[in-house]
Amino acid sequence: MLPCLDEAAALPGVLAALPPGYRALVVDNGSGDGSPEVAAELGAKVVHEPRRGYGAAVHTGLEAATADVVCFADADGSLDLGDLPPLVAAVGEGADLAVGKRVPVRREVWPWHARAGNAVLSLLLRSRGLPVRDIAPLRAVRREDLLALDVTDRAFGYPLELLVKAQRAGWQVREFDVTYRERAKGTKSKVSGSARGTLRAVRDFGRVLAR
Repeated sequence: MLPCLDEAAALPGVLAALPPGYRALVVDNGSGDGSPEVAAELGAKVVHEPRRGYGAAVHTGLEAATADVVCFADADGSLDLGDLPPLVAAVGEGADLAVGKRVPVRREVWPWHARAGNAVLSLLLRSRGLPVRDIAPLRAVRREDLLALDVTDRAFGYPLELLVKAQRAGWQVREFDVTYRERAKGTKSKVSGSARGTLRAVRDFGRVLAR
């Protein structure tokens, strides 16, 4: 599942990396660059979520999905969908949730402020008993289990709330190294790409941790 907002430039490369046997579901979150048309032409199923917000797009995709195990990734080209099979295999072997830990191909790929924020959040999660070092940019989980977990954040706080609730529910979580590279040219980060985006993410994360 690929939440998508103005990622037309990235989609060809992202979808080309989809492993055999996997089906792409692109959730368009109000793109103005033709992203849904590009995705459909490349064979992806496209659904629309007009309410802006990462969590809103993810939840709509989760409801539209039909597979027993669902995977989530950004659609900007920074993640390699070829890293998904070990995560799916872990779920098949009994893990409740399998997540990716970003390993940047070069240090500059991951801005220092984003790395620092992620380090603080993952430290807080470990202090609560969840053995992760990233906030799950790539993940695999059973669809029905995730629906039952009842993640309610519809903005940037969704991944963090998922991990917090997974820990509270006693889920077995396994983490795998995944490649993290430059996003595709012609796309812009909704979080680290602007001061406004970073502030919105901090606000959303703080809201989740305060619950």
